[in-house]
Amino acid sequence: MVSSRTRKNLHSQTSTEMERAAMAVDKDEPKIKYRGWKAMPFIIGNETFEKLGIIGTLSNLLIYLTSIFHMKSITAATIINVFSGTTNFGTFVAAFLCDSYFGRYNTLGFSIIACFLGSLVIQLTAAIPKLHPPPCGKEGSICEGANAGQLAFLMMGLVLLIIGAGGIRPCNLAFGADQFNPKSESGKRGIDSFFNWYFFTFTFAQMVSLTVVVYIQSNVSWSVGLAIPAALMLLGTIVFFMGSKIYVKVKATGSPMTSVVQVIAVAIKKRRLRPLKQPWLSLHSFIPQKFVNSKLPYTDQFRFLDKAAMVTPQDQINPDGSSANPWKLCSMQQVEEVKCLLRVIPIWVAAGMYYTAIIQQMTYAVFQALQTDRRIGSSNFEIPAASFVVFLMLSMTMFIPIYDRLLVPFLRRITGKEGGITLLQRMGTGMFISILCMLTSAIVEERRRTIAFTKPTIGVADRRGAISSMPGLWLVPQLALAGLAEAFTAIGQVEFYYKQFPENMRSIAGSLYYCGIGFSSYVSSLLISIVHQTTGGASTGNWLPEDLNKGRLDYFYYMIAALAVINFGYFLLCSSWYQYKVAKSDTSEVNEESR
Repeated sequence: MVSSRTRKNLHSQTSTEMERAAMAVDKDEPKIKYRGWKAMPFIIGNETFEKLGIIGTLSNLLIYLTSIFHMKSITAATIINVFSGTTNFGTFVAAFLCDSYFGRYNTLGFSIIACFLGSLVIQLTAAIPKLHPPPCGKEGSICEGANAGQLAFLMMGLVLLIIGAGGIRPCNLAFGADQFNPKSESGKRGIDSFFNWYFFTFTFAQMVSLTVVVYIQSNVSWSVGLAIPAALMLLGTIVFFMGSKIYVKVKATGSPMTSVVQVIAVAIKKRRLRPLKQPWLSLHSFIPQKFVNSKLPYTDQFRFLDKAAMVTPQDQINPDGSSANPWKLCSMQQVEEVKCLLRVIPIWVAAGMYYTAIIQQMTYAVFQALQTDRRIGSSNFEIPAASFVVFLMLSMTMFIPIYDRLLVPFLRRITGKEGGITLLQRMGTGMFISILCMLTSAIVEERRRTIAFTKPTIGVADRRGAISSMPGLWLVPQLALAGLAEAFTAIGQVEFYYKQFPENMRSIAGSLYYCGIGFSSYVSSLLISIVHQTTGGASTGNWLPEDLNKGRLDYFYYMIAALAVINFGYFLLCSSWYQYKVAKSDTSEVNEESR
């Protein structure tokens, strides 16, 4: 066994060698002219219009499918979940293509146009009568569903939105940051400010879409309400291309995933080699001149991957120290980067399962709102059902400055940690709150259903049955808890991936967050389908019927809460095992953080 002091010295020596190699600069590299804030009116302007357009089109899509296309609620919820899941998983494909072939500018340009065309197609389904089913007849009559042509045109619009949103999400943040010089102090401050403005526009767009746009769609006209997002998308497209001449356009440099595949392939080829007792002394440690990733010390997890960097008599090494064939010999740095990715995957699975609880607040909470009294006071004004999601956003937006300005300094004094608590602790806190959110949702739904049967109703909600006289504002607590959970887990998750991934995989790190949401969308869709089929003949009746008063949505919420408890236990186990990525300057603090 080697003492921790000896190992630390070895790590320090290795880091020094890496630093010397990284300091080599190519004098022929062309200078880049950063425009910084001069490019921001075009980028932030495009971001604002693009988010208003996409969110305005999608935020009320659940109601659109059930009221205009006469879909059953379970069919509409399944379509929304599959759409969301495919869009979010598409970000990984887009990140790969962006890094490998097209670059961020070309990827964004193509994706923005695809989003506009998708919004336009969805709007046409509302504006042209032949592209959607005829209105329902008298109360109690059977509503005619959409035909194959109408569904095909609708799906074409959704596919275009999937392509567009899938390409925009992993590239927009990185493209905005590309406009600032990361080596200057003003550039670093500009990047931080851009991130703040980005999240501000994102929240602003959600607020406007969930209130103004949704109200127009629900109470004025679907045709007009969907034309507004399409027009905003067109305006965003024009603004984006107006700034083309001043953008910094970073060229694609090849996918960093190639290195990951090389390490795995070489480790498999050399699987019969005996493991080294002191691998940090003997593994191949070449660092290229143009090295962008932080220099990582050796870690003893996933030791089977170390064999990819073990030098054998058959391996050939170039005069500069690089491997003659990277498919036969990798560097210790490459191996450690792959270890970083493998350590993140179990955390990613837990985070994906966490979103299964949050997604219910985007779908079935809307159906709950439809069967409550949504009037404000004694007035006749009704809050649109889809607008209730804005309470989730308000909760999240209001809590973020409280957490940053009050809780973090307080926790910092107690724990001595710069962030108050670790990133995994922050994520775990949000997961625990999501359990409370689902329990609250179940209690509120049981109360809503009971009132619907015991107290006079205020009317009839088309084909969903009687509206409960319970005020819709009773849904606010569960939505507020969901927003609170997001303030902890969602933001903590983005920062966790950003810091724990190698620097040249930041686009993929951004896509991983959305892939987690996509994973949970598919899980939610699967759970809904299973519950709908298995409870159809149960004594309690179908839990998820068209009329929630005839079902047991509260049982479904309790089931999600139970799964969230199991997932929380799994997350705690993964967190206790996790080793944080440590750069060369932090090797003296390896895993000193308690989780």
